Amino acid sequence: MPSWVVSEDIIPQPVIRRANVHDLPRIVVLIADGARRGSAVDDAGLPLAQSYYDAFAAIDADPDNDLMVADYDGRVVGTFQFTVITHIQHGGERVAQVESVHADAAMRGKKIGEAMMRWAIDEARRRGCFRIQLTSDTARMDAHRFYERLGFVASHVGFELML
Repeated sequence: MPSWVVSEDIIPQPVIRRANVHDLPRIVVLIADGARRGSAVDDAGLPLAQSYYDAFAAIDADPDNDLMVADYDGRVVGTFQFTVITHIQHGGERVAQVESVHADAAMRGKKIGEAMMRWAIDEARRRGCFRIQLTSDTARMDAHRFYERLGFVASHVGFELML
């Protein structure tokens, strides 16, 4: 059994799969719902702006970039973006970057986030990455504890400059 399958005896697990264009409205809703108060929130109103479809097409066309969803009984209940980056440091090693991890708040406790992260860890290994990394908003302390429980270490300080 793959390591990302979480105790099937207790809770049915989601299927982790590549997103398709039909998933896009639900993905945007999950991201908007997960945004913390006071930060920029994606507009989840329908119809979605063309920019979402353009971004999806660019991600979908890039073999090192995957937009993933957690499908639970036919419903998208989680999403994340998985990107493989080739670095010059470490002799050209590959690094997996995980971004925009969001799970449906109504599904908390069903290990949706754990299944998504276990998939990402396994996929990083499969693609020959020497490290998997992610960033998390400094205010999301529950998320930090979740990542630490999975073995992630708070090793760096992140910075951003809005353009």
